[in-house]
Amino acid sequence: MVQLNTIILVSSILAAASAAPLQKRIAQTIADSTADWEKACLAAGGAAQCNPISQTAFTSLLAAGGNCDQQNAADQMVSLAKTLGNDPEMIRLAQLFVQQPRNAPDSLQVPYCQVAPKNAELNGLFHCEFAGSDFTKFSGDQTGNTPLSVSAVNPPGSCPAKPDGPVPDGVQLNTLVQNPNAGGAAAGNAGAAAQTQAAQGTAAAATAKAAAPPAATGKAGAANNVGSAAPPVTPAAGAAAAPAAKGFALQNGKDAKALNAKFATLSASSACTAGETACVGTALAQCVNGKFVTTQCAGGLICTALPLVNSPGTSVTCDTAADRDARIAATGA
Repeated sequence: MVQLNTIILVSSILAAASAAPLQKRIAQTIADSTADWEKACLAAGGAAQCNPISQTAFTSLLAAGGNCDQQNAADQMVSLAKTLGNDPEMIRLAQLFVQQPRNAPDSLQVPYCQVAPKNAELNGLFHCEFAGSDFTKFSGDQTGNTPLSVSAVNPPGSCPAKPDGPVPDGVQLNTLVQNPNAGGAAAGNAGAAAQTQAAQGTAAAATAKAAAPPAATGKAGAANNVGSAAPPVTPAAGAAAAPAAKGFALQNGKDAKALNAKFATLSASSACTAGETACVGTALAQCVNGKFVTTQCAGGLICTALPLVNSPGTSVTCDTAADRDARIAATGA
């Protein structure tokens, strides 16, 4: 009788498990979302300003990001473009970035930002969802289930740049479409703004490129994104940077070394604080619901902490071990 009851209990558990909905994590190589924008920024003369903004932007796609983090990052991208002669390519790519789907750890739809952007070029734009999402549910507190000033998204998961439907899982929107406003009126302000700036922006960008100083070699603020490595620190640059190691630069180097030592002790099961960014093995990791969610660096790069140069602090990004060591050595740490 005991054996029969055990069999019935196990069968019930298995039946319940098979009936439970399966959830999958939908992820992407986040650095690919801003790699083209960063190239356009460098071409426009943005120099060392480009990578920090690029890094902030692509990390906003991680699951732990706030509902408006992606839009706020896109605002930074557009604002920098405006200082570089209203560079039209930077603006176009920022408009596509703000529509890139975000990671979905629970396969539910990701809520939309409910605050208007600072730049008119982003008006009416909102992110697509990945095709594998459950289009009957949203994550979070259910306060952002429709985009700002939009009554419904039809078809579900679509966005102004891709009005025919959601983005295939893990794919970058900018590899599928070129026009940020293919859907027409939903993002009319953004498309119109980009078009009116295009002619003057091209000429102004050329002027900005001619006038812009070269990027500072070894500037940690220009830390690499997950898809490409920053220019390495040459011996000459390292020697030039050594005198600067008197103030916060030296402390930044020490802090970067300490962080890398800490990261070496972490695993995917390590305890973490919501929103915390770290390295787990060679992968970039962010804490979601008390657990690290990892994204592998591309191009053979590894996740690491780098010292900032122009301000106190460190950045966590992807780089080569050699470049990391050179940057830290340049601080005198």
